[in-house]
Amino acid sequence: MELPKTQKAAIKQGSGDTSTIVVKEIPVPQPGPDQILVKINYSGLCASDKSLLKDEWGSGFGMAPQTEGIAGHEGAGVVVAVGSNVQDLWQIGNRAGIKWIASICRRCEFCTNGSDECHCPKQINSGLTIQGTFQEYAVTDAHYATRLPDGVKDEEAGPIMCGGLTAYVACKRSKVQPGQWIVIPGAGGGLGHFGVQYARAMGMRVIAIDGGDAKRDLCLSLGAEKFIDFTTTADIQAEVMKITTYGTHGVIVFSAARAGYEQAPHLLRPNGTMVCVGLPNDMTIVAGAHPITMAMKRLNVVGSVVGTLKEAEECLDFTARGLVHPILTHGGLEDIDKFCKDMDSGKLIGRAVIKIAS
Repeated sequence: MELPKTQKAAIKQGSGDTSTIVVKEIPVPQPGPDQILVKINYSGLCASDKSLLKDEWGSGFGMAPQTEGIAGHEGAGVVVAVGSNVQDLWQIGNRAGIKWIASICRRCEFCTNGSDECHCPKQINSGLTIQGTFQEYAVTDAHYATRLPDGVKDEEAGPIMCGGLTAYVACKRSKVQPGQWIVIPGAGGGLGHFGVQYARAMGMRVIAIDGGDAKRDLCLSLGAEKFIDFTTTADIQAEVMKITTYGTHGVIVFSAARAGYEQAPHLLRPNGTMVCVGLPNDMTIVAGAHPITMAMKRLNVVGSVVGTLKEAEECLDFTARGLVHPILTHGGLEDIDKFCKDMDSGKLIGRAVIKIAS
C-alpha cells in the first residue's frame, strides 16, 4: 500500500514544568528488516508520559535524543509495512499494539528464564529511548509487538498496553487470593480503575480509596465492594480495620504520592503484601515501614512494573471476554498538555486516550 511521506506528531518543546507539546509535520519512518510500521489509531496517555514530558524524574531518566521529543507507549493500530525478516510473523492489515517495552534482546538470562524479560538490560522503551506512539505512524520490533485480539477495540487496547498491563500484573504480584481483601488507593484514576476491575475479575474483594462522589460512583460501578472517601474520612486505617477486622491482605500503591506510600503498610494484616507501582519524582519517598513493624507483622513489600509479552495477552483477554473495560476520556494530539494538567489536579477520571490517525 502507498504510504504518505509526512505525518502529524506531538513533539515536546522546552524542558521542565514549562515544557509544552506542539503538533508538527514530520517524515513517516520506514521499518527495518526486523520491524513493522504501525498506523497508530489510538494511544493512551500514561502518568509516565507526563513525567517524561515534564522532566519530573530529572536528567538521569529522561527522553533520549533519538526520541526527537515524541513520547507515548500505549499505541494500538494496524500494520501498514513489514520488514523483510519478519514477513512470516506479520502481514499488512494485522492489528498490533506497542508497549512501554518495545524490544528486548531475547538472549540474556532475564529474557530466557521465562518470567523476567521486563528486566532485560538491553531493552528499548517507547517514548524513552525510541520515538513513541504520539505520532500517526510508529515503527516497533516485530518480535515484541502485541497482536490485538478480536473483541478489543483500538481505543481500549491502547491504554491496556501499559495501564491495563501494569494494573493486572500488580494484582498478580499482590498474591491476594479469591475472597481476600485488597485495598486500592487512587482507585478512580488511570491505573486504579483498571486495578479495581482486574482485582474483582480475579475474585478479590476490593476496597477503593479516592475522593469525591464521581470517583465513588465510578469505583462502585466497576466492582469495588467498599469505598473510602479520603476527603471525608478522618482515619482511613481505622476504617479499613473496621471493614476487614485484621487489615487487608494486600494494598497496591498506584499513586506516586508520599501519603500513599506512608499509609500502605499500616493497612495490612500480618503477612500482607504492599505492591509498589507509582514512581515519585521526590527521591526522599521510600516504601515500607519501621523495621519493628515490618518484622513483627511479617510484611511483604514488592515492586511491580508493566508485564511480559505473555501477560499482555492475558490482560487483553479479560477485555475480549467482557470483564474489564477502560473508562476513557477522549482527545487529540493537541489535548495532551491539557490532559497532563488534569492528571496533576486529580480531575482526570479513568484513562485519557488520544485519537491519532484521522
